Amino acid sequence: MSRLITVPYLEQAPHYPASGSQVIAQYDDQTIVVYQAFNPLIAADAVREGRFGGPHYSLNRMSWIKPNFLWMMHRCEWAKGLPGQERVLAIWLDRVRFDQILIAAVPSHFQEDCYPDESAWKAALATSEVRVQWDPDYDAADVRQTRRAVQLGLRGETLRAFAQNGWITHLEDITDFVRTQAAYRARSHWDRLIVPQERVYSPH
Repeated sequence: MSRLITVPYLEQAPHYPASGSQVIAQYDDQTIVVYQAFNPLIAADAVREGRFGGPHYSLNRMSWIKPNFLWMMHRCEWAKGLPGQERVLAIWLDRVRFDQILIAAVPSHFQEDCYPDESAWKAALATSEVRVQWDPDYDAADVRQTRRAVQLGLRGETLRAFAQNGWITHLEDITDFVRTQAAYRARSHWDRLIVPQERVYSPH
């Protein structure tokens, strides 16, 4: 049985912010759920071992985690066969570690309110092991929203710690759930759609 807490989409939808850049996720006092999509070989290894590794997983590239379920669905096309993203994993990540990731993150694009000039931002980007990117969020029918969803790119020792050093407390392959719910993603079927329960995230 999955640990993922799910609710009807029409019950969840009012809890999504109308606008702004905010982390939306399922979380409790100890963990936060993030999502990633992989090919079947990587996903099978991860579920079997409870962590990432093995011959099919690379620690030498940036790996992106997404706390927002609908944003993950937009990117992986509801696990309908996008190459390399056929299997969707729900990953329970220690919240202390997730907060550390947020603190270490450098924006993918220059932001004047964060850095004195573009050269300072480029220097931070070159040395950081965590990248943050805000993109338009989408509703269940894949209609673009005013609010923005976050994804966090991990590399180097941060990726290694996430993948193999105990930051992950649990993970599940939720592909079957995703594909079942994909049948109800059209607005006319939202009364039958089930999604993970999520709310705006508050760091410790």
